[in-house]
Amino acid sequence: MPVENYMINRSYLDKLYKKFTNYTQIDPSAFDNVNIKRGLRNADGTGVMAGVTLIGNVHGYLINEGDRMPIDGELYYRGINIKDLVEGYDGPKNRRFEEVAHLLLLGSLPNAEEFEMFGSMLTKLRDLPRGFTEDMIIKAPSSDIMNKMGRSVLAMYSYDPDPSNLSVENVLRQCIELTARLPIIAAHAFHVKRHFYDRKSLYIHLPKAKYGTAGNFLNAVRPDKKFTESEESILDLALVLHAEHGGGNNSTFTTRVLTSAGTDTYSAISAAIGSLRGYRHGGANIKVHNMFETMKEDVHDVRDDDEIADYLERILRKEVGDRSGLIYGMGHAIYTKSDPRAVLLKKAARELAIEKGMLDEFELLDRVERLAPAILNRKMGANRVVCANVDMYSGFVYRMLNIPMELYTPLFAIARIAGWSAHRVEELLSGTKIIRPAYKNIAKTRAYTPMSERTDYEDPTMTAKP
Repeated sequence: MPVENYMINRSYLDKLYKKFTNYTQIDPSAFDNVNIKRGLRNADGTGVMAGVTLIGNVHGYLINEGDRMPIDGELYYRGINIKDLVEGYDGPKNRRFEEVAHLLLLGSLPNAEEFEMFGSMLTKLRDLPRGFTEDMIIKAPSSDIMNKMGRSVLAMYSYDPDPSNLSVENVLRQCIELTARLPIIAAHAFHVKRHFYDRKSLYIHLPKAKYGTAGNFLNAVRPDKKFTESEESILDLALVLHAEHGGGNNSTFTTRVLTSAGTDTYSAISAAIGSLRGYRHGGANIKVHNMFETMKEDVHDVRDDDEIADYLERILRKEVGDRSGLIYGMGHAIYTKSDPRAVLLKKAARELAIEKGMLDEFELLDRVERLAPAILNRKMGANRVVCANVDMYSGFVYRMLNIPMELYTPLFAIARIAGWSAHRVEELLSGTKIIRPAYKNIAKTRAYTPMSERTDYEDPTMTAKP
């Protein structure tokens, strides 16, 4: 909604903005203090150690005498390599995510009986509370699905008979309920958004017991409710690969920060959704998608390595694309030689691309992955090892599934709630203090000026005491 539609004078708003900027801007040199860790990261790019966890481990390099040594990336869920979890699964078709959710939240792989009980519980819980879709989603539509998901999770507090009880048993119940219901909330929010904002027909599909998480999402999102087994399988895989990524990523850390304050489950998970909604966190695969769409329009022959390489050089020079100078889908804060999630998803993406007749587009992504590292090294002037990350292929997978871009980040949340939930319970059990980092105050002290003596603009540096 434009600012002019609010009950506030635009000229006064401009004046407030000017005053705010005059008093709030911080000189970048103030962060040069050796004790300040911008982004809670050390000078070598490693994260500031904030705790210990049994849940997820991300391994992408070794430190040898102060230098980062590249290695093949590894991701572990509760100590089990993600590759083994994906390739060793022998349970019911297209329900790997259910096994992983059990592993993350409860700590162990389920046996056949436990898997059946856990899956049956998720099935029973997928139905939203009576009247929830009508009252909380349809009557208050949002143009942004992540926004609606966050609000809906908060609203679940009002439907819970024991919402503030922080016992582990009660929080486990709440987390399992949210894991089951978030895909349905996302699908209903999507259709309501399309109806009210895009003038499309409204479809509200109820969950089906014969499907797992991936199948129920496709069933709820697609107007005709039709999908193939291979489509369900690759979406199930994508959910598994996005379910957890250690305690330090922004949304998981958000979950732990709020949990450490002693707040309820709905507030903590809603905050995590808000974190993931940020363009620096959950929207990277959309950036990749947009980059490749532009590339397909600008490049004459997508099979020509030289032309692709030249285009990537132009991206770095901010001449094409979104002019950011970034090759989206390349590089990661931790992974160096490879991102294990990208390796696994790429293999499945190629198979689906053949089935969908989209192999040419897959090979374009493969070319960029192959050519970009050398180009980035020339740009950065260092022999830095750079790999494709999972976002390189996740957006392509979703597009092959005809999933609209506005659902890419919600799918991330649908998967990551398993990890968020596990970290929330772990913080409740092991965290003994509220998480509270320090900020160094650099404001100079000033004398109080009576209102009758104040000017329109008072320079804080002029009135500061020595």
